[in-house]
Formats: sequence, structure tokens, C-alpha cells
Amino acid sequence: MKRSDFLNRRMLICVFTGFSSGLPLYVLLNLLPAWLRSEHVDLKAIGLFALIQLPFTWKFVWSPLMDRFALPLLGRRRGWMALTQGLLLVSLPVFGWLHPAQDLWGIAWLATAVAFFSASQDIVLDAYRREILPDAELGLGTAIHVNAYRIASLVPGSLALILADHWPWSTVFVVTAAFMLPGLAMTLVVSEPAVAAGAPRTLRDAVVEPFHEFISRNGLGAALLVLAFIFLYKLGDSMATALATPFYLDMGFTKTEIGVVAKNAGLWASVLGGLLGGAWMLKIGINRGLWIFGVVQVLTILGFAWLAQLEKPGVAALGVVIAFEALGVGLGTAAFTAYIARATNPRYTATQYALFTSLAAVPRTLVNASTGWIVEQLGWFDFFLLCTALALPGMALLLRVAPWNDPTWRRDEPA
Repeated sequence: MKRSDFLNRRMLICVFTGFSSGLPLYVLLNLLPAWLRSEHVDLKAIGLFALIQLPFTWKFVWSPLMDRFALPLLGRRRGWMALTQGLLLVSLPVFGWLHPAQDLWGIAWLATAVAFFSASQDIVLDAYRREILPDAELGLGTAIHVNAYRIASLVPGSLALILADHWPWSTVFVVTAAFMLPGLAMTLVVSEPAVAAGAPRTLRDAVVEPFHEFISRNGLGAALLVLAFIFLYKLGDSMATALATPFYLDMGFTKTEIGVVAKNAGLWASVLGGLLGGAWMLKIGINRGLWIFGVVQVLTILGFAWLAQLEKPGVAALGVVIAFEALGVGLGTAAFTAYIARATNPRYTATQYALFTSLAAVPRTLVNASTGWIVEQLGWFDFFLLCTALALPGMALLLRVAPWNDPTWRRDEPA
């Protein structure tokens, strides 16, 4: 198969799935902390807001329902896609009606609801994408999805911050929510994926069989190693970026500087990293991609430590550090997400994919909730050194779950 054969309608769909998936999460990760910090909410409280992302950790609990049941009119996948996207479109503007000084608990409950809708959307979008992509296209399709996911961060992480310097927050959240419309439009025009096995026949099949198949595939020990790897591979860089916007603000940068320079430098570097990663994985395979891109990902976290120890960091230094780190994250995320997709069985896509991505989200929720406290105890410089150290165990597990010289690595290449 020629490389040009990969530029098809499925790749365009991956653009829309990635953008629709990334937008609400980056509202929670970037826009919400920036809004709270600009309203003088302390770092400990902002750090605890990471707990609102628990739905991303527990989404495998209700994913069997989305595997088993179909909503009317649009089908099993598209029906759930339309419902979750509609709920996000309606709920995101509500943030602008609240005030952090008086409504902090209300904001927390709303953010939890948004996280639930977003996690539910991810379940069905991941399943849909996996079901329309043949194995040979997993690496590139996943890289395109991840790139679009990161491009979505431009809205809450850049455009919204710039608008917040000129418009009221209520308008900012309405404009941000409107960017859910392209994903909803995509849902209405695409077709249902053709899956040979079809939907599970009973709810018990939807709940039990995905876990039974995963454990019995290579044994309990191998299954536990895979789960440990999924938990640890992104732990370091997830923690390093958990309080990124408050870090930039504490370094003395304005919201406009963060929006124009930092976010754009990180965005386009991550896009470049994702595209390079997807194209390179067509040649070297997913296993070797995890090794090479993982090393880059670990090293780039140190750039934050360098920035933190500068007395008066300039905008150029900020841009370089963010771009370098984002390049590594773009590479690592492309390989990591392709690995997760490859680990699923097409018969149980939604539930197994939700299980794996839920585990990958644990550091972003439970672990990252402590980052505000850790920063206040250690300071920013030592915090980023700790993040670098925590990235190493996941790399060590590659020896078992994705060995460099695995004789089956060429299966990732197109026929």
C-alpha cells in the first residue's frame, strides 16, 4: 500500500474526532485554572480541581452500556456521539454565569458534569475511530486524532485567554462552547462503522467478556504489565503540565503572552511531533516509536526546570521551552495512543478502550490533584525534577510490553 493511500476520508474523520474530544478537556485543564487563578483562587484549590476529572478515570464503568445499547435514529455509535456533544455544547457556557468568589462549589459540580459528558464522548469517539481504521492505519490515524486533539487546545488555551483580556468571561465561555459545533456536524453526516461482530447481545456480554478476553489473551501477568505501563508511561509529563498556566502566570507572563506565544509555540510543536510520529511509525512500527519518542518526552520535561530557575525569563525562553516539551509530548502521545488502540479487541472496542484510557487518566486526576501542594512544598524547580524522575518507570516497562527487537513489530507496517 502506498503512503498516499492513507490520505482518505477516514483521516479527515480523525481530525473531527480529535478536535471534538480535546476541546472540553482543555477547557478543564487550561481555561478553568486560568480563570480561577485570575480571580485569585489559591493554588491548592486549583490543584484539587484535578479531582473533577475522575469521570475520565472511571469511564470504563458505564462504557458497556454504550457498547450494548443504541439510541434512536442515528445508530449505536453516532447516537451517543450526538447526545454527548449536544450536552457539552449546552453545559460549557454555564461557567460564565458563575463567580469563583461566591460559587466555587457550583463551579466544581458543573466542571464534574462537563468531565462526565466529555469522558462519555471519548468512549464513543474512541470506539468509532478504532472501528473505522484498519490496523495498518492505526499509527497515522491516531497521530492525526492526537494532533487535532492538541489543536483544540488553541481555543480554550489561547483564543479564550486573549478574549478574556477584552471581553467578560460569560462571552468567552459561549464562544468556546460554539467550537463543539463542527464535531456535532461531523456526527450527523458520517456513517455507522461496519463491525463484523456487531453489538454485544446481552448486557452481561458487554460487561464481562471485554475483561475476560483481555486477561485470557496472554495471561494475567502480561495483562497486569500492560496496565502498569499504561498508567506510568505518561505520568511524568502529565504532572509537569498539570499546573502549566498557573506556572506561566507565576513566572510573570501576562494572559495575552501565554495565549499568543506559549500556547501557539506548544500547539504547533505538538502538531509537528504528532505528524512526524505518525509518519515515522509507518516505517519503524509502534514499539520502536514508544522507545524513541518516550526518551524525547522525558528529556523535554527538564526544560520547565530550566525556565523555573531563571530570574526573569523572557518570552523567547518561554516559547523555546514550551515548543521543545510539546514536540516530545506530541511524539510520545502519538505512539502511546496507537499502542492503546492496538491493544483492543475489535469485538469489545468501547469497553476495552475506555478501560485503557481510564487508567491512563489516573495520573491526570488523582495524582495531579496533589501537584499544587507539591509545588508549594518543593518550589517549581524541584517539582519539575520530580516529574522527570517519575517518567522513568514507564520507560523501563517497555522492555516487557514493547521490546525494541520484537519480531512482530513489522505487523504495524502497511501491507
